[in-house]
Amino acid sequence: MQILWDMKEGLVKDVRDSFSDPKPARNTVSTVLRILEKKGYVGHKAYANVHLYHPLVSKSDYSRSQLFGLMEGYFNNSFPAMASFFAREKDLTIRDLEELLEDTKRELSKGKEQPAPIYRRNDKIQQGRNKKRK
Repeated sequence: MQILWDMKEGLVKDVRDSFSDPKPARNTVSTVLRILEKKGYVGHKAYANVHLYHPLVSKSDYSRSQLFGLMEGYFNNSFPAMASFFAREKDLTIRDLEELLEDTKRELSKGKEQPAPIYRRNDKIQQGRNKKRK
């Protein structure tokens, strides 16, 4: 998927050529692209017997889908279990976790700092009344 996002679109040959050596077999790349297409992540345009593949989902949507699938499939849909697993695997200290928590709080508050646009219903009603009176 990363290669397709970078390329925007490509033939099996183009995708295969983007890999570092040793490159996967052409059939392997073709099979993976077809599987991604069946899952709805990739589409193609057919030109005779050649397919030009392109991503159908954004990187963020794909990442979200994969991460939630990982959490559901391996951690019984438990975010704390997944976070604990990665904290142990990465040997994070309590201080590391506290910093992570602070970073997360800052990220979550960013969205709250920008107020949503105010819908001014009365203004629209008033404008509508003025039009009727004219």
